[in-house]
Amino acid sequence: MLLTAPELDARELEVLADIEDLKRRLRHQLHEPRRWYGSLRRLSIARAIQGSNSIEGFDATLDDAAAVAVGEEPLDADQETRLALKGYRDAMTYVLQLADDEEFAYSTQVIKALHFMMTSYDLRNRPGRWRAGAVYVRNEETGQIVYEGPEIDQVPAFMQELVDNLNGPCHQRIIQAATGHLNLVMIHPFRDGNGRMARCLQSLVLARGGVLAPVFMSIEEYLGRNTQKYYDVLAEVGKGSWHPANDARPWVRFTLTAHLRQARTMLLRVRETERLWVSIEALLAERDLPDRVMPLLFDAALGLRVRNATYRASLEDAGEDSITEQTASRDLQRVVASGLLRPVGEKRGRFYAGGAELLQLRREIIESRGPGDDSDPFPN
Repeated sequence: MLLTAPELDARELEVLADIEDLKRRLRHQLHEPRRWYGSLRRLSIARAIQGSNSIEGFDATLDDAAAVAVGEEPLDADQETRLALKGYRDAMTYVLQLADDEEFAYSTQVIKALHFMMTSYDLRNRPGRWRAGAVYVRNEETGQIVYEGPEIDQVPAFMQELVDNLNGPCHQRIIQAATGHLNLVMIHPFRDGNGRMARCLQSLVLARGGVLAPVFMSIEEYLGRNTQKYYDVLAEVGKGSWHPANDARPWVRFTLTAHLRQARTMLLRVRETERLWVSIEALLAERDLPDRVMPLLFDAALGLRVRNATYRASLEDAGEDSITEQTASRDLQRVVASGLLRPVGEKRGRFYAGGAELLQLRREIIESRGPGDDSDPFPN
């Protein structure tokens, strides 16, 4: 027996309908191919990687996560963080490949494979294998045990039941994904990486829904920004140890809130991305700069640090023509001479930041925002 989602009440159904409406609007906004789509997609992946890993204490800047997302080295992240980010990127890349695979079926081996991709940088994690004994989740500040997973001999059967449920009928994809996430966290089948694996599984279930490109449906960014609330609701439902009869409604409501707020954020981000892109195009035309530097300047306008290597990788990721390191260097020199970028540091440590005029474009967009709706959809 696993934890099950309750039958949704009238308010929960209303929120679910609001989420579906936002997703339809997003799909409409993203339907027509536009050049800024590649940059938005790449940074959405980076935010998901950054958000999920920050929950586990692997803190990285967005530009470091964006570098890892396109296969480049980060500037600041330490070795363990770099490996954790890369592992999660590899797992999420696999999720994107599975999203529309007609022969796909959930299995314990798929879950183990994703876990291996995430944690194989440290064999002490038992990558791709169930834990070998009891598992306890402790409060890092007090050392107190806050959750104990089920006995190890129960794990294989529980995980098989989980994948059987995922392969069964699905009436509400968001609820199915949330329930899969919750059960994997509570079963805690691995020695380490259970939270990352649960969030990755949720993204996989959402991706299989096919309503939007998977990177625009993920709530990992939201969870990373609301880590304590995430922990609190898991503790509220878990109640210290494996109790599959516990009420999962608080988790369902938390997940619906996460989807609602993340979808609103993404819709705003799409609109602002298009506006910023158009403004940068105008600057390029004024200065007679090559059109290919658009992704470079877009990242810099957002406050990211850009480099020769990440510039070239972002072009390839967006499906643009690849360029040599020498061509990229010449492009960077021209953009610096135009005043839109400024160099920082020397030699191998050199990167480029947005110039005053470029950063002002972003500030104007932020300052023009209307009041956002961050109200709690479940105030009682």
